[in-house]
Amino acid sequence: MAGERVRASDEEREQYANMMRAGMTEGRLTLEEGEERLAQVYAAKFRDELPPLTADLPEGGRRGLHETPEAREQFARDGRRHLFGHAGFVAVVAAALTGLWALSGAHFFWPAIPLFFMVFGLARHARWRAYGGHPRFGRGPWGHHHGHGRGDWGRGPWGAASDQKQGWSR
Repeated sequence: MAGERVRASDEEREQYANMMRAGMTEGRLTLEEGEERLAQVYAAKFRDELPPLTADLPEGGRRGLHETPEAREQFARDGRRHLFGHAGFVAVVAAALTGLWALSGAHFFWPAIPLFFMVFGLARHARWRAYGGHPRFGRGPWGHHHGHGRGDWGRGPWGAASDQKQGWSR
Protein backbone atom coordinates (compact mmCIF):
# COMPACT_ATOMS: atom_id res chain seq x y z
CA MET A 1 0.00 0.00 0.00
CA ALA A 2 1.28 3.45 -0.93
CA GLY A 3 -0.21 5.25 2.09
CA GLU A 4 1.60 3.20 4.75
CA ARG A 5 4.14 4.97 6.93
CA VAL A 6 7.64 3.56 7.26
CA ARG A 7 9.11 3.04 10.71
CA ALA A 8 12.35 4.86 11.54
CA SER A 9 15.41 2.80 12.38
CA ASP A 10 17.71 3.37 15.34
CA GLU A 11 20.40 4.49 12.88
CA GLU A 12 18.09 7.14 11.37
CA ARG A 13 17.13 8.43 14.80
CA GLU A 14 20.80 8.60 15.80
CA GLN A 15 21.63 10.56 12.63
CA TYR A 16 18.95 13.13 13.45
CA ALA A 17 20.14 13.25 17.06
CA ASN A 18 23.66 14.05 15.77
CA MET A 19 22.17 16.86 13.66
CA MET A 20 20.50 18.25 16.80
CA ARG A 21 23.75 18.06 18.77
CA ALA A 22 25.60 19.83 15.94
CA GLY A 23 22.91 22.55 15.91
CA MET A 24 23.32 22.99 19.65
CA THR A 25 27.12 23.12 19.34
CA GLU A 26 26.89 25.78 16.63
CA GLY A 27 24.55 27.83 18.82
CA ARG A 28 21.62 27.52 16.44
CA LEU A 29 19.54 25.77 19.10
CA THR A 30 19.46 26.61 22.78
CA LEU A 31 20.14 23.85 25.25
CA GLU A 32 16.44 23.63 26.11
CA GLU A 33 15.35 23.53 22.44
CA GLY A 34 17.96 20.92 21.65
CA GLU A 35 17.02 18.68 24.56
CA GLU A 36 13.33 18.96 23.70
CA ARG A 37 13.99 18.06 20.07
CA LEU A 38 16.33 15.22 21.05
CA ALA A 39 13.52 13.74 23.14
CA GLN A 40 11.21 14.02 20.11
CA VAL A 41 13.84 12.38 17.87
CA TYR A 42 14.23 9.40 20.17
CA ALA A 43 10.44 9.15 20.61
CA ALA A 44 9.78 9.20 16.84
CA LYS A 45 8.38 5.95 15.47
CA PHE A 46 8.09 6.89 11.80
CA ARG A 47 10.50 8.42 9.30
CA ASP A 48 8.19 11.30 8.39
CA GLU A 49 8.32 12.56 12.00
CA LEU A 50 12.09 13.26 11.81
CA PRO A 51 12.66 15.87 9.02
CA PRO A 52 10.38 18.56 10.54
CA LEU A 53 12.60 18.55 13.64
CA THR A 54 15.59 19.81 11.62
CA ALA A 55 13.78 21.81 8.92
CA ASP A 56 14.84 25.18 10.39
CA LEU A 57 18.57 24.25 10.46
CA PRO A 58 20.88 24.94 7.48
CA GLU A 59 20.41 22.28 4.80
CA GLY A 60 17.96 20.49 7.07
CA GLY A 61 20.68 19.94 9.67
CA ARG A 62 22.99 18.06 7.33
CA ARG A 63 25.57 20.87 7.15
CA GLY A 64 26.22 20.55 10.87
CA LEU A 65 27.02 16.86 10.44
CA HIS A 66 29.88 17.72 8.07
CA GLU A 67 31.35 20.28 10.45
CA THR A 68 31.70 18.08 13.54
CA PRO A 69 35.23 17.12 14.67
CA GLU A 70 34.48 13.46 13.90
CA ALA A 71 33.40 14.30 10.34
CA ARG A 72 36.46 16.47 9.79
CA GLU A 73 38.73 13.69 11.02
CA GLN A 74 36.99 11.17 8.75
CA PHE A 75 37.31 13.61 5.84
CA ALA A 76 41.05 13.96 6.51
CA ARG A 77 41.49 10.17 6.57
CA ASP A 78 39.47 9.76 3.38
CA GLY A 79 41.41 12.57 1.72
CA ARG A 80 44.76 10.95 2.48
CA ARG A 81 43.50 7.60 1.23
CA HIS A 82 42.22 9.15 -2.02
CA LEU A 83 45.45 11.09 -2.56
CA PHE A 84 47.61 7.98 -2.02
CA GLY A 85 45.31 6.01 -4.33
CA HIS A 86 45.64 8.70 -6.99
CA ALA A 87 49.46 8.69 -6.61
CA GLY A 88 49.52 4.89 -6.87
CA PHE A 89 47.44 4.99 -10.03
CA VAL A 90 49.78 7.56 -11.61
CA ALA A 91 52.82 5.43 -10.67
CA VAL A 92 51.32 2.27 -12.20
CA VAL A 93 50.33 4.05 -15.41
CA ALA A 94 53.78 5.71 -15.59
CA ALA A 95 55.47 2.31 -15.28
CA ALA A 96 53.18 0.78 -17.90
CA LEU A 97 53.70 3.64 -20.37
CA THR A 98 57.45 3.63 -19.82
CA GLY A 99 57.49 -0.14 -20.42
CA LEU A 100 55.52 0.29 -23.63
CA TRP A 101 57.90 3.03 -24.73
CA ALA A 102 60.91 0.79 -24.05
CA LEU A 103 59.33 -2.06 -26.01
CA SER A 104 58.42 0.22 -28.92
CA GLY A 105 61.99 1.34 -29.45
CA ALA A 106 60.87 4.90 -30.17
CA HIS A 107 63.52 7.61 -29.83
CA PHE A 108 61.11 10.26 -28.56
CA PHE A 109 59.89 9.65 -24.99
CA TRP A 110 56.21 9.92 -25.91
CA PRO A 111 54.90 8.89 -22.42
CA ALA A 112 56.01 12.34 -21.24
CA ILE A 113 52.89 13.89 -22.78
CA PRO A 114 50.20 11.88 -20.92
CA LEU A 115 52.37 11.72 -17.80
CA PHE A 116 52.63 15.51 -17.73
CA PHE A 117 48.85 15.80 -17.52
CA MET A 118 48.56 12.99 -14.97
CA VAL A 119 51.21 14.51 -12.69
CA PHE A 120 49.58 17.93 -13.10
CA GLY A 121 46.24 16.40 -11.99
CA LEU A 122 47.94 14.74 -9.02
CA ALA A 123 49.57 18.04 -8.02
CA ARG A 124 46.20 19.77 -8.25
CA HIS A 125 44.64 17.08 -6.06
CA ALA A 126 47.42 17.51 -3.48
CA ARG A 127 47.03 21.30 -3.55
CA TRP A 128 43.28 21.09 -2.92
CA ARG A 129 43.95 18.75 -0.05
CA ALA A 130 46.71 20.92 1.43
CA TYR A 131 44.39 23.94 1.54
CA GLY A 132 41.63 21.99 3.27
CA GLY A 133 39.41 21.86 0.26
CA HIS A 134 37.83 19.16 -1.77
CA PRO A 135 35.49 19.35 -4.75
CA ARG A 136 32.92 17.36 -2.75
CA PHE A 137 32.55 20.20 -0.25
CA GLY A 138 33.26 22.99 -2.70
CA ARG A 139 36.05 24.78 -0.85
CA GLY A 140 38.84 26.22 -2.92
CA PRO A 141 42.40 26.99 -1.92
CA TRP A 142 41.32 30.47 -0.75
CA GLY A 143 38.47 29.21 1.42
CA HIS A 144 35.50 30.39 -0.61
CA HIS A 145 32.69 28.32 -2.07
CA HIS A 146 32.90 27.32 -5.71
CA GLY A 147 29.56 25.53 -5.80
CA HIS A 148 30.77 22.01 -6.51
CA GLY A 149 28.84 19.11 -5.09
CA ARG A 150 25.88 20.83 -3.41
CA GLY A 151 23.66 21.85 -6.30
CA ASP A 152 24.75 25.50 -6.08
CA TRP A 153 26.07 25.82 -9.64
CA GLY A 154 24.58 29.29 -10.08
CA ARG A 155 26.28 30.76 -7.01
CA GLY A 156 29.00 33.37 -7.26
CA PRO A 157 32.47 32.49 -5.97
CA TRP A 158 32.50 35.03 -3.11
CA GLY A 159 29.49 33.88 -1.11
CA ALA A 160 25.95 34.97 -0.42
CA ALA A 161 26.69 38.69 0.06
CA SER A 162 28.21 38.89 -3.40
CA ASP A 163 25.31 36.88 -4.81
CA GLN A 164 22.81 39.37 -3.41
CA LYS A 165 24.76 42.31 -4.89
CA GLN A 166 24.74 40.56 -8.26
CA GLY A 167 21.01 39.84 -8.00
CA TRP A 168 21.54 36.05 -7.79
CA SER A 169 19.45 33.91 -5.52
CA ARG A 170 19.75 30.36 -4.24
